[in-house]
Amino acid sequence: MGNVSLFLALETATAFGSVAVGGPDGLEGEVVLGGRRQGAALTPAVMDLLRHTGRRLEDLDGIVMGDGPGGFTGLRIGFATAQGFLREHPRLELRRVPSLMGAAWIGSRFADGPVAALYDALRGEVFAAVYRFTGTGFQAVLPPTLTTASALRQGEIRAAVAVGDGARAYADDVVAWTGRPPVGPPWGGPRAAALLDLLALPEATTRVDAPFEAEPDYGRAPAAQTRWEERHGRPLPDPGRGGS
Repeated sequence: MGNVSLFLALETATAFGSVAVGGPDGLEGEVVLGGRRQGAALTPAVMDLLRHTGRRLEDLDGIVMGDGPGGFTGLRIGFATAQGFLREHPRLELRRVPSLMGAAWIGSRFADGPVAALYDALRGEVFAAVYRFTGTGFQAVLPPTLTTASALRQGEIRAAVAVGDGARAYADDVVAWTGRPPVGPPWGGPRAAALLDLLALPEATTRVDAPFEAEPDYGRAPAAQTRWEERHGRPLPDPGRGGS
């Protein structure tokens, strides 16, 4: 990370949004937003947090984003907010990290061994990933994927604990899979503070070199796109490729 030390972290992949200020050396402050309030409350929460920590946007070296997978609206709001700050302060560095990794990082304090993070993707599905953390790095045992809790239970990958609202929503499958109850939000949910911790973990975060072209990892197509494709029987054209 070089001399970069003070970051704003934004996590908006699920109903429990959060913002934090700090860096690899420690957390200065965090605000958690419940009830899917990111749209109205995210920017005010950032400004309140900066004020309470005695910081300004000008003091930051960068922004680190939880980039999904997760809810379409929350992720769009998070990225739009980060891009707005970057337009005002173009010298800031932008970094991204899978939101599921952030949740798994928090889960690693509850058990030794691989940690599963599950977000409720609705339609009976979950966004899931499994990570093993070591003192110097991590292994993505199962990279972020769209699946079901039942499929995880019946598969070959094992986890010592599962966290997240998806783990809580399918608790019976999770208990059969891991041998212990899930840890749901807020303790077992994504937190912006975890993204700050991951800045110190080699290769956990990725620098975004073209921040105004970046998109979150939604995990699947938005519902409106799915409905269009089902109605028309073909993929939605990509306007960037001149489709019609």
